[in-house]
Amino acid sequence: MTTFADVTRRSPTLPEPDTRGLDRRRFGAMALAAGAGAWLSPLPAGALPSSAEARFVDFEWVDPSRERAVPARLYWPGASDIKGPVPLIVFSHGLGGTRKGYSYLGEGWSARGTASLHIQHVGSDQTLWQGNPLLLLDRLDGAADEREAIERTRDVSFGLDRLLGRDNPFHAAIDRKRIVAAGHSYGANTTLILTGAQVIRDGKPLGHRDPRFTASIVISAPPFYGETDLAAVVASVDVPTLHVTTTEDTIRIPGRYSPVQDRIDVFNAVPTAQKALVVFQGGPHSVFTDRSLRNGGPLNPLIKRATMEAGLAFLDLVHRSDPVPMEFWNATWKPILAAAPVLFPVPPRQADRRRRS
Repeated sequence: MTTFADVTRRSPTLPEPDTRGLDRRRFGAMALAAGAGAWLSPLPAGALPSSAEARFVDFEWVDPSRERAVPARLYWPGASDIKGPVPLIVFSHGLGGTRKGYSYLGEGWSARGTASLHIQHVGSDQTLWQGNPLLLLDRLDGAADEREAIERTRDVSFGLDRLLGRDNPFHAAIDRKRIVAAGHSYGANTTLILTGAQVIRDGKPLGHRDPRFTASIVISAPPFYGETDLAAVVASVDVPTLHVTTTEDTIRIPGRYSPVQDRIDVFNAVPTAQKALVVFQGGPHSVFTDRSLRNGGPLNPLIKRATMEAGLAFLDLVHRSDPVPMEFWNATWKPILAAAPVLFPVPPRQADRRRRS
């Protein structure tokens, strides 16, 4: 079982981010890539992108069964980046976020041939920070309520339904066998519920599993507040899962506090052997959002770039049985890691065939 103490012992002094293992040219490219957002341009919802540039399209969906708006942003690969059926990552934002957040993930993934659908959850989005500040705690309590937690998962499933519907121009290009759930903070909880996590209420399980998700990327997962048996909550999570956090990933919002060890505890509690843990040296909980260099200093763009690339390398391991991208990732990002992901076994013949191709 991994503990936060184990992680810190691997790098006893937790030095300032050391980029000596990265040449200056690569360091500069990483910083620029992590901060570049202006190169994307919106697309009309009725047309597929025809240029070689990755782009995004916004959808203004409404779920009629719940009378609930489900805004979404789809990042789609450019034509030159599409090599066959397009993998899809469906992303859930943290508390107070929007579909426009985490753009570095959408841009980076789509530029490498993987589409990314970012769902906005109207019951726990940016509107939480608006209105009477004296009522903020009430709004936060409502957003973190278990009913809203389930509504968020239904938002994701509904958005996926709409994207895969025959009337959506993107549906035929998506690889149904490579659909992945992902999220940050509250969105990480959403991701875990979508892949099997549940609680018991009045003797009945409360959850919303979506079997279309074949893997998950869990960034900075909080505990399931109020639950005393974490192992029971995540006992049914059985898809391959990548967990990402930092040594300073502490959650502090009004009415909520969660130390870094909670992130490690979630990783330990997930029962599948097909899981991996990334721990960066330094960087606050919000370093994974679209905030600037001031949020984590010069480490900020590196963590962003590394997180984006880790997701793709992990999915190569899961979907292609190819450990090489993850091994290369470990070597590349070693200077800023407190703990590198330990690769789980993959069928050797498939991996060997990938190396020879």
